[in-house]
Amino acid sequence: MNNADKVYLNLGRDILVNGIKKNDRTGTGTKSIFGRQLRFDLNEGFPLLTTKHVHFRSVLGELLWFLSGSTNKYELSRNYGVTIWDEWGDETGELGRVYGSQWRTWQAPNSRTIDQIAQVIDQIKSNPDSRRHLVSAWNVGELESMALPPCHYAFQFYVAEGKLSCMFQMRSTDYFLGLPFNISSYALLTMMIAQVCGLGLGELIYSGGDIHIYNNHIEQVNRQLIREPLPLPKVFLNSNIKNIDKFTMLDFVLDNYNPHPGIKAPVAI
Repeated sequence: MNNADKVYLNLGRDILVNGIKKNDRTGTGTKSIFGRQLRFDLNEGFPLLTTKHVHFRSVLGELLWFLSGSTNKYELSRNYGVTIWDEWGDETGELGRVYGSQWRTWQAPNSRTIDQIAQVIDQIKSNPDSRRHLVSAWNVGELESMALPPCHYAFQFYVAEGKLSCMFQMRSTDYFLGLPFNISSYALLTMMIAQVCGLGLGELIYSGGDIHIYNNHIEQVNRQLIREPLPLPKVFLNSNIKNIDKFTMLDFVLDNYNPHPGIKAPVAI
């Protein structure tokens, strides 16, 4: 059963029917709703949407770039072949203290840095029932130094009956272009953390604040909504990798992904 496309498409219908017209930073305009949640059983298949093609290599490359701690868009394109951050950054490619730096080198008092990813992995292994398996990218003191403040600003892990679940929070969600990418990215991250910690897979949960469809994406959304969901693919990880920092692009295999064609839409900058 492909529940991933089903819940995603239902959210799109919700926005179109109940969305409020709002202005936004880009000047494009949106239809917006506030406060929704989607759930994905990671044992049903990998939640890479089938009602339009989602570029898996870009999802994987960006995630590995985050995990490397890099904040330079040229390192993203050079090392992973991904160009989705090309519209932002300074002339040297620097994006400021964005996701990777907050995940891996959060600035603490007394000139300390905190590796939140390593810390949460250690906590999951040593105290799985803890309610503090939390990683945050919303560093209030460094927002002004970021090319973009984080949209997916925090995520929390939960261990139950030997399975790892993850809930990620987004303050702002571009429904058409961004959310399919975010869902598959956090599904990958959950799979990686689960393998490193010797756990099975539970649920992925998305919690959104301002969820919007840009005015120049409405025709594309309507086109996607009439498409029939297809069987979900599977993703296989190199089972020999037990260290989060040892994963490479070659350690992931996307199997049986046969989606409908992609639907192009402009990025609001």
